[in-house]
Amino acid sequence: MLSVTLRYFVVRPWRTLIVTAGFGLGVAVMIVLLSVGQAMLTQAEDRALIGGGDVIVLPLGIDVEAIRTGGLAGMFFRLDRARFLTRQLLGGGRYPQVAAVAPLVEGRLLYLEQGDTLIPIRATGEVPSRSALAGAAPVILAGTWLDSPADSAYVAPSAEAFYHEIDRFHPPMADSTWAEWHYFNVTVNEDEWWYITYMIAGQVDEDRGGGRLLLTRRDQEGHRSFVTEVPPSQVTYDTASADVSLGPNTVRQRGGVYTLRARTADVALDLTVTPLPSRHFPPLAIGGDGFVSGYVVPALTATAEGTICPTERRCLALEGAPAYHDHNWGVWQDVTWEWGAATAAGDRHALLYGGVRRGPSTGGRGNAPFFLALYDGDGLAQIYRFDRIAYRWNADSSAVEGFELRARQQGDHLRLTVDVTDLNRTATGPDGRGATFFQMRGDFRVEGTVAGLPFADTGRGFFETWRTATPGSPEVPE
Repeated sequence: MLSVTLRYFVVRPWRTLIVTAGFGLGVAVMIVLLSVGQAMLTQAEDRALIGGGDVIVLPLGIDVEAIRTGGLAGMFFRLDRARFLTRQLLGGGRYPQVAAVAPLVEGRLLYLEQGDTLIPIRATGEVPSRSALAGAAPVILAGTWLDSPADSAYVAPSAEAFYHEIDRFHPPMADSTWAEWHYFNVTVNEDEWWYITYMIAGQVDEDRGGGRLLLTRRDQEGHRSFVTEVPPSQVTYDTASADVSLGPNTVRQRGGVYTLRARTADVALDLTVTPLPSRHFPPLAIGGDGFVSGYVVPALTATAEGTICPTERRCLALEGAPAYHDHNWGVWQDVTWEWGAATAAGDRHALLYGGVRRGPSTGGRGNAPFFLALYDGDGLAQIYRFDRIAYRWNADSSAVEGFELRARQQGDHLRLTVDVTDLNRTATGPDGRGATFFQMRGDFRVEGTVAGLPFADTGRGFFETWRTATPGSPEVPE
């Protein structure tokens, strides 16, 4: 065969070379295709190349291929409240089959400032220990790759660092209607509870605002309020923590426990409030065009210990009293809201709902969609959406007797009905002719489906609403 091949090459050299090249090209193409296919299979099986883990959570609408290939579209995405997802929704106790949650930023667009020049760069970041647990750690050729203190604080902060992070104060906007406050609600017994508010307002840093301590007591004699105004010089707050001082009235958070101290001419209050760790709602801020409305609930369910001492009688000693705490900040001109927080008997479940509505002077810009969050022993179970609340008013439309809302989330739904058992009405504006603010307590029943399964429970809670119509008008918040 070799002799025949050599003789044919001597007789027909060019033809032999062309045939040989043709066969060689075909073989080369097959080798390349097989190599590419094998490389694609290897990459598809490599967790490190697709972000790690068996499940990848991405922002709604993001192009998955852009993340995998590093495309331009992958440089601009962000995952809202990623820390809440990492620590509680995915990394909490709800899914014991989840061994690790590894947060990853891939190809994020940043700018490096060099003199007067901005240089666009792409950055990738991850937490070494979590990437290793998810099977996505890179091969280290030299040196070490360990969690920094910032990495550890991101995925598993201490209780003190966590509550300072979510419950911190914010720099005020240049708006006279800016206000920010800690709100606490403490139930002494079935007939008595207290609303406690530590507020700063206006441009405190420029001595164009001040502080206010507001204590409202509800007992068998009705609602009574105790107010102390504090000048700017006696107001201190921290944009890196939950601590605030209004003169001698202070809130301090240490080790995940809030210590409250308040002094008015009529009341002396010393309490510690301890949140249930799994019952919190992450910071959320909406806004634009000079409007900001922020809200966080560090303690949807908590317990209070200590004393409240009204001067007209001896001190009230509290031990394990039900409590609640949230934090609000923003611009509050022509702004109303719907809000409710309730707990089922035995703390089996808890509910939180709310939404912000801007008034006619803003054309409704900045309205926040209403949400209803359902909690169980493992934390947040589901978030539902609704667009209206149907209130039941008394005969002269001056008081709320109850209300109902219906919320949905994909295939699940909830129906919440409340019978109001106690109500405090506060008129606002000049001569009380503005919007009316209602603070309510009532019994609730909730029923529907959660993850496709039937659900029902009952309990008690506190609720708030505003009414902007004049008394007797059929117009009510919807």
